[in-house]
Amino acid sequence: MDRMKKTKIVATMSDFRCTEDFVKSLYDAGMDVIRVNSAHVTEEGATRIVETVHKVNPAIPVMIDTKGPEIRVTTIAEEFGNFIKFAKGDRVVVRGSDGSDLTTRQVVYMNVPSIVRDIPVGAVMLIADGEMSLKVESKTEEELVCEFVVGGMMRSRKSVNVPGVRVDLPSVTAKDRRFIEWAVTHDVDFIAHSFVRSAADVKAVQDILDAHNSPIKIISKIENQEGLDNIDEIIEASYGIMVARGDLGVELPAEVIPNAQRRIVEKCICAKRPVIIATQMLYSMVNNPRPTRAEVSDVASAIYERVDAVMLSDETAMGDYPVEAVTAMARVAREIERDEDHFKPMIDMDMVSVNHEITAQLARSAVKASTNLPIKYVVLDTKTGRTGRYLSAFRGQKTVMAVCYKQHAQRILALSYGIVPILRKQELCDRYHFLSDALEYIEKYDKLSDSDMLAVVGGSFGPNEGASYVEIADVQNIRRRNDMGSEACYNYEIEK
Repeated sequence: MDRMKKTKIVATMSDFRCTEDFVKSLYDAGMDVIRVNSAHVTEEGATRIVETVHKVNPAIPVMIDTKGPEIRVTTIAEEFGNFIKFAKGDRVVVRGSDGSDLTTRQVVYMNVPSIVRDIPVGAVMLIADGEMSLKVESKTEEELVCEFVVGGMMRSRKSVNVPGVRVDLPSVTAKDRRFIEWAVTHDVDFIAHSFVRSAADVKAVQDILDAHNSPIKIISKIENQEGLDNIDEIIEASYGIMVARGDLGVELPAEVIPNAQRRIVEKCICAKRPVIIATQMLYSMVNNPRPTRAEVSDVASAIYERVDAVMLSDETAMGDYPVEAVTAMARVAREIERDEDHFKPMIDMDMVSVNHEITAQLARSAVKASTNLPIKYVVLDTKTGRTGRYLSAFRGQKTVMAVCYKQHAQRILALSYGIVPILRKQELCDRYHFLSDALEYIEKYDKLSDSDMLAVVGGSFGPNEGASYVEIADVQNIRRRNDMGSEACYNYEIEK
């Protein structure tokens, strides 16, 4: 059952290949969330993607990735053609710009006006993901005098990283704001904000969402040393975290990345925040039908760390084998998750605030019960998705069937480890009838016997009041009670 794998898959979609058949093929292969990269798509193209995805299945969540505040080389002057070739030892000056100045062989302009003020002598600037590097030898008030440590072909709009240096960049660029406001009106579920450095960057996005009364959730992308240094406050301010290893791997030595990734994953699980591992997980499959053994091990390592999701970028956005890439990733996830000796529930971890929250205590009890008893599934109902997210955080071995009262809750839970979200069919219900929806869904894929046991997390006071009990029952008794459900029916209408 593809939807029963616990680790979720995020697949990046480009508008040029976004057809209903293509989206369906990715979903059938095991894709759970669609990502749209605003750096490579117009608002019109992004709209086509969202509309196409929701035509295929309205339950598929969409994540829009902002471009974020970046340092980039400006456009190369026309007289130099498409690139300027620099050799090791060549000297240039670097100046700040509003983006309108053209880069030449003598002067390299960067799109940050304060670049000269912020970068000290001795700093190293990495261009095009580290393919080229400049060292600042001296500076004046107007320019940096630099020497190429590593030369190469400089092209227009290439990215620039300055490891260990804080450059004064806005939290949200004008383009980011346009896309965030576009997302509010186009049924998007997640904003993945790039280059988050502190909680203030998250708040800047949240302020825009709050101004529009939007329920969109923020995923903070960790891509530089400053983001790592402030990881605790970023996690606290965010719905979830993406470890974006591309730019992070430029700013940090390669050997530092695995430990940084592991620490972030541990912190996110303890804080009950979804965590995504991204960048080049199956990159060879852009051009090849099979992944390398090293790539399979990379995906497996992330799954062994108990991440919520792994992500595909170019592999599905423009690669030659997108469906094969999703299929390969799903196959690895299912195989690794069979290792029950490793995937023990995390019920004894020091989870943030767990001792002060009824929902967290009930979630822990349900997961523990499903470990000690022959329980087949954990079932819950949820209005906001919070109970499902808490159950996910304990990383139980049994799949959690989350019956949702709102489509947005169904979508955001599609990103959480071990959760299968279902949208409730009935608008009028009693406190138990959501179990009928769960049983109906399960039996499409897994034949249940009357003696099979379920752990149920529910609320006695309606969906607005949250979880209040854990119950262990067999399927026969659950069905018998549901047949008598009218006796305990609540007279409230569930808001969609």
